[in-house]
Amino acid sequence: MGVDALEHVIGQIINGLQLGFMYALIALGYTMVYGVVKLINFAHGDVFMVGAFVGYFGFSQWGMPVPVAVLTAMAVCAVLGVVIEKIAYRPLRYAPKIAALISALGVSLFLEYFSSLKFIFGPNYRVVERPFEEVHWQLAGISVSNIQVMVMVVVILMLLMLQYLLFRTKIGMAMRTVSLDHDAARLMGVNVDSVISATFAIGSALAAAGGVLYAIAYPQIQPFMGIMPGLKAFTAAVLGGIGIIPGAVLGALIMGQVETLTAAFLSSQLRDAIAFGILILVLLVRPCGILGKTETEKV
Repeated sequence: MGVDALEHVIGQIINGLQLGFMYALIALGYTMVYGVVKLINFAHGDVFMVGAFVGYFGFSQWGMPVPVAVLTAMAVCAVLGVVIEKIAYRPLRYAPKIAALISALGVSLFLEYFSSLKFIFGPNYRVVERPFEEVHWQLAGISVSNIQVMVMVVVILMLLMLQYLLFRTKIGMAMRTVSLDHDAARLMGVNVDSVISATFAIGSALAAAGGVLYAIAYPQIQPFMGIMPGLKAFTAAVLGGIGIIPGAVLGALIMGQVETLTAAFLSSQLRDAIAFGILILVLLVRPCGILGKTETEKV
């Protein structure tokens, strides 16, 4: 392999890391909610979309600095996540799983089409004017942009903060307790409903941050933009092991690399097919995902 070809491969790997880290922020919401309430929140990709729009309005039209716009989007989507949980999921918590699944799909469609109304976000694509100029640096012949660095640094910081939250705070301890057994958590004095709401809020806030970063990195947004990233992030969570936070991150990084390298070296039309094909192959070998553990169900 020549030097130019090697540099091209490394450049694509860096692009894959950028995409994978953004998928990771969405996948964390899927895996956290599933870990606590055993529910697949298919509206999560649309929360990502709402975060992208709020962040876009923040730095493009309301004059906010980018960090403030990101925090605003996270706050708005945290509230949205709690509202979705209380209205669409809490009444069905002990109903058959299919009822909650249908409710999740209904919330997803509602967010997409409600956001498409002219007095909300509108149905058309919006070109995002980046709040700062994109700058490329050459490191040993490899081009790295300030946007790629920003995405990776922000996501890594958020992952570290999430780990601290889960393993060093009371709410994190409560979330881990509820994920093991709701009834036992209640007997220990844990407010299960509040913990579940907090889980939705944290997962939705992370998705919102991912949406703002996505809008800056790939500067075009529209009300249906959350469908495919949401599906791929869900796939990443399942690939790594649904309910396992390191698994969600690992699966997201794998999805980002597969998608980017396939588009660069095979065909952009095949990137989705190959990414989902790898998921099928992994699940045939390890149905619990890469980092998942097989559990024996008592009957």
